[in-house]
Amino acid sequence: MTKRWLGLTASKEGVIYVDVEVPDDDGPIVVLADDTWKVQKGDRSAAYSVLHQQCADYIRENHIERTVVKASAVTGKGMAKLGMLEAAEVRGIVIAAAASVCEVKQLKKGSVSKTYGDRNVDDYVADDSFWSKNTKGGKLRKMGRETAMLLIAERNG
Repeated sequence: MTKRWLGLTASKEGVIYVDVEVPDDDGPIVVLADDTWKVQKGDRSAAYSVLHQQCADYIRENHIERTVVKASAVTGKGMAKLGMLEAAEVRGIVIAAAASVCEVKQLKKGSVSKTYGDRNVDDYVADDSFWSKNTKGGKLRKMGRETAMLLIAERNG
């Protein structure tokens, strides 16, 4: 029986989400949606409330069984910039929203590069033939590929 999974990648401006069906066999995942939830302008507290509800509702209404979130990663040395902190807030919002409805797993991009295949994530993201072989269904945007890569790695991991 196919499973319904959702991949999420947060930034300070919003969340890229990729909704897929994962078949039981080794066949390609079926892309059902690749879109972005934007953080509303204005007061971030109110915007976070809207984003939390939007995420939880989407997962509930679409019967998502598992959500895979791109985990935080340390980049460089020194103090975190405001944008990184705001992206972490957004990530926390969608993790909490997803966990209220389904199982959640966080994956680091670096871990995927080390444990999936023989290339790094960026090489897979750029490889059109990889995506035509491993996905079918709806259109997958270039910016949604990294999020979809989390789902492929989780499925094959």
